[in-house]
Amino acid sequence: MTALSILELVRVTQDTDAGMAINNARDLAAHAEQWGYKRIWVAEHHNMAGIASAATSIVIAHIAGGTKTIRVGAGGIMLPNHAPYIIAEQFGTLERLYPGRIDLGLGRAPGTDQIAVRAMRRPPEASDRFPQDVQELQAFLAPAGPEQRIIAVPAAGTNVPLWILGSSNFGAALAAELGLPYAFASHFAPDMLLPALDIYRSRFKPSAQLDRPYAMAGINIIAADTDKEAKRLATTQQMSFADLFAGRRGLSKPPIDDIETYWSPTERAQAQRMLARSVFGSPDTVRAALQAFIAETGVDEVMIVSDVYDHQARLRSIELIAEAMKR
Repeated sequence: MTALSILELVRVTQDTDAGMAINNARDLAAHAEQWGYKRIWVAEHHNMAGIASAATSIVIAHIAGGTKTIRVGAGGIMLPNHAPYIIAEQFGTLERLYPGRIDLGLGRAPGTDQIAVRAMRRPPEASDRFPQDVQELQAFLAPAGPEQRIIAVPAAGTNVPLWILGSSNFGAALAAELGLPYAFASHFAPDMLLPALDIYRSRFKPSAQLDRPYAMAGINIIAADTDKEAKRLATTQQMSFADLFAGRRGLSKPPIDDIETYWSPTERAQAQRMLARSVFGSPDTVRAALQAFIAETGVDEVMIVSDVYDHQARLRSIELIAEAMKR
């Protein structure tokens, strides 16, 4: 059966603060573990009041500490923001604490705006070195050689599995060249999904980490007892995208009955294009959509984004999705 995983946004809502958001992510992971999810990832975002996962490795440690078997990782670390040596130290430490459960997904976007990039003291052209930085990081996670003068302690020898994340052909080609698993961000950038998967599979070169292609794709799914209720819950995510386009950065908003009263025609068109790979519905609706998505893409794993405002309703959504998948 195709594996099912979760991308946890660690949303700060109008009724929570950052601490509550992080604790909710940990609670969700504990439930997801019981429901059969393979992994849960959090992503690095900066200068966004509504997302509490900027210190990504710390959030991962908190989630991993509240679970026992589910894999926990970054989806991803935006490598141009960091020295590969530092990321090796952080994720090598996580691997020592939680052996066999840590993933390190890598992206080359900054995950923020240019003001925050300057605050991080990283040059804008750092993304040009992304392929070299990935290989440098990989070397720091490998066993240290006898003459090696700089060692990432305690990371050396942990071989934390790396993933390449992408929303275009670039990441697909790089993952194929390096023989790494590939995760496509079709939950917000659906246009290039199928071409990217084709490039990845056709150009894949086996590596020490992976002997054949392994592809994951993101999809927005919100499940509820009825299609109507799921569509109402989905207005939280739709408002977030409308706000993003309009420059209204803020906290996650509770669902509303009619999204058409909130967004402008332009915001609606932009949001619907980015959210094209989305399913909002009852378990039967979700099951049919998941079957179609897997058949169309042939992915080995599906990563769910279930951006629901209320924590209990989000838990229910994640549970219903797992039940739909098992059926």
